Amino acid sequence: MKSIIAFALCLAVVSALPTGDVDAEILTYENDNIGIGNYRYSFETSDGKKVSETSVVKNVGQENQAQEVAGSFSYYENGQLYSVNYVADENGFRAVGDHIPK
Repeated sequence: MKSIIAFALCLAVVSALPTGDVDAEILTYENDNIGIGNYRYSFETSDGKKVSETSVVKNVGQENQAQEVAGSFSYYENGQLYSVNYVADENGFRAVGDHIPK
């Protein structure tokens, strides 16, 4: 459940980013997701946005089964590159980026 919330949060952040290039095109897109278990996806657009995420189910079938999500996204704003790497697991959501307060 936490990973779903973390994924939705990341998607909302990336979706809310202002775009300087309304005509941006998708340069690459990969999606390996059958709706259950592990998944991965990534894409890159012509305006410099890059997103990738992978998810692995740990301890399958056990009481402590958990989903771990790791990913990154980057984008340009006013000529500055912003990059974020994140992990969401049983310990919560953790994001790291030079522009994120520690």
